[in-house]
Amino acid sequence: MARQVRRAFKYRFYPTSEQAAELSRTFGCVRLVYNKALEERTRAWNGEHRRISYVQSSAALTQWKKTPELAFLAEVSCVPLQQALRHLQTAFSNFFAKRAAYPRFKSRKRSRSSAEYTRSAFTWRDGHLTLAKMTAPLDIRWSRPLPEGAVPSTVTVSRDSAGRWFVSILSQDTVTAAPAMNAAVGVDAGITSLVVLSSGEKIVNPRHERRDRARLAKAQRNLSRKAKGSANRDKARREVAKVHARIADRRRDFLHKLSTRLVRENQTVVIEDLTVANLLKNRGLARAISDAAWRELRTMLEYKCAWYGRDLVVVDRWFPSSKLCGTCGAVRAELPLDVREWACACGAVHDRDVNAARNILAAGLAASACGDGVRPQWDTPRTGHSSTKQETQRATAGISCL
Repeated sequence: MARQVRRAFKYRFYPTSEQAAELSRTFGCVRLVYNKALEERTRAWNGEHRRISYVQSSAALTQWKKTPELAFLAEVSCVPLQQALRHLQTAFSNFFAKRAAYPRFKSRKRSRSSAEYTRSAFTWRDGHLTLAKMTAPLDIRWSRPLPEGAVPSTVTVSRDSAGRWFVSILSQDTVTAAPAMNAAVGVDAGITSLVVLSSGEKIVNPRHERRDRARLAKAQRNLSRKAKGSANRDKARREVAKVHARIADRRRDFLHKLSTRLVRENQTVVIEDLTVANLLKNRGLARAISDAAWRELRTMLEYKCAWYGRDLVVVDRWFPSSKLCGTCGAVRAELPLDVREWACACGAVHDRDVNAARNILAAGLAASACGDGVRPQWDTPRTGHSSTKQETQRATAGISCL
């Protein structure tokens, strides 16, 4: 079955000097409008307990353009400025709904520079993209083709800290669901092994940040020796950013290939609900956890499963996947991280990670089949046993040991 989805296609492009200057001015104006609107909203709320809507911010933008100090805002396309106000409105909506923190000001040095153009602010003709206020199309490197007959609805131009230019084209795409199958897999995330599958396969963590750590340290030492505000310091800062970009690109490529493989080969994928933000508070493991990028892997699995008709089951974070014996259902009181193999009183010897992946799979299948949760509930009135044990035994009853 095919379905229509909104999909973004990101490409690198190389602007001319005139285009780069125009886009740089646009980035600066977008950042200024966003920060000024945020400042006005914050002042109105703190001083008058009054909320400012998007319509009021848009009217204020019109007045700003008429002042001598901000007249330069009229020199760039008005669409990216209006989109900045819409993004601020979305940020406040998420804040009031308690889905996000309070919006923050955009920094010229730390924020990614970007500008969003809607249909009225660009021209798409014969595969050439021309933005407003520009006379020539962008020199885009088409690393993959757009869907046949695709018409962009939104174009986002960005420049990362390494000085690379990207254009993200949002358009409708037709995604065909993958053929249904009976295979299911449990995924246990780790550090030594990035993921361990319930089949017993261990996928080694590439550790992209560690592999480039010496190169990164050298670039950072070189940066620290440059005088602040100098052109050489800006050059050195860009070299540091290039190393970070290389690490992020390789990590993202690996996660895309891994998530695509899991979705292609399995009808059901079961993962744990890890609280990565809390795990990062462990100073000894924070760097390795960040390099593993478990949250990014989960995000990829979520949208790819939705696209291709797969089922993604998320097991409760308190489920004792590592401590639970997959054979008899007994739960150990403690299991330190340095213990990689352990023996149960029933005689079963478990590899810590493989056992956890199999328990995650069993609990996920049980939860999806009967709708019961997988959080431990000890001493249930009817049986005197934990619901976790019952669910695991029910789920593994018809599954051969992998």
